[in-house]
Amino acid sequence: MTSGTTGSSYISCRDVFKIYKVADLEVVALRGLELEVERGEVMAIIGASGSGKSTLLNVLAGYDAPSAGRVYVGDYDLLNMSSKQIVEYRRREVGFVWQQTSRNLFPYLNSLENVELPMLLAGTGGRERRDRAEELLNLVGLGDRLSHKPAQLSGGEQQRVAIAVALSNRPALLLADEPTGELDTETGQEILDMLSTVNRELGTTIIVVTHDPAVSQSVGRAVAIRDGKTSSEIRGRVNFDRQIGGGRRDVEEFQLVDSSGRVQIPREMLDGLNIERLVQVDVEDDRLRIRPSPEDGSDADSGRGGRR
Repeated sequence: MTSGTTGSSYISCRDVFKIYKVADLEVVALRGLELEVERGEVMAIIGASGSGKSTLLNVLAGYDAPSAGRVYVGDYDLLNMSSKQIVEYRRREVGFVWQQTSRNLFPYLNSLENVELPMLLAGTGGRERRDRAEELLNLVGLGDRLSHKPAQLSGGEQQRVAIAVALSNRPALLLADEPTGELDTETGQEILDMLSTVNRELGTTIIVVTHDPAVSQSVGRAVAIRDGKTSSEIRGRVNFDRQIGGGRRDVEEFQLVDSSGRVQIPREMLDGLNIERLVQVDVEDDRLRIRPSPEDGSDADSGRGGRR
């Protein structure tokens, strides 16, 4: 374990690659990915299937080691940990919630016993285990479901118990892989609201992976992954409108610039300008102007470049 996070960042990923070998083929799941997360932040990683978002979550959880690059979570260097340190990291630093509730809970244990189990494995005393389990189940709104087994709970209630299980050993980081994927819209929103409550009450850093862009409305920041690299960032803010007597949440999307100065421009923008391979970049006042290069064979009007 070595201290390696940069600045105030709790999580720091720099130029991260993850390559899987399938038979004689190599599949590059992460391609120079970069990400910074502050301690106590609630954020989402969004992207289409195959974009690399679940691979990133598995790396942060300690389930997969990166092939290259640097990944730090607090004082843990995830590229250079022994087997013993990996076990300690998974047990103490990070909690994980799977999309499939069957992977989170033991069907023959009730809610209280499921939440107590990780603490039992960590050697926590009996009375402390029970008090902590009851506290967490109350926090997620299931204080009246202590003796219920998973089959006696709804899908949303099972996910609530799963979150309590993931929090049982007081991890600083909670990772959730599509936690609303098997739930209806209303129940899914309740789970997201409950995660916000967990963050507020416990100060836990929370990262939610999802394919649903609407989740960005429920978190402070969402980072989009495309082709194994972080491509854009969506930030939300609440605007209060006295005419309607309440608040509304607006979001803005920004393209990310990595440590090497690279920017991923959405394919639809490039297609709209008939850009295939080459561009011309100019600085004009406070704008960065990107135009198709004549050598790229494009017929696009050079005046159609815009702010990036």
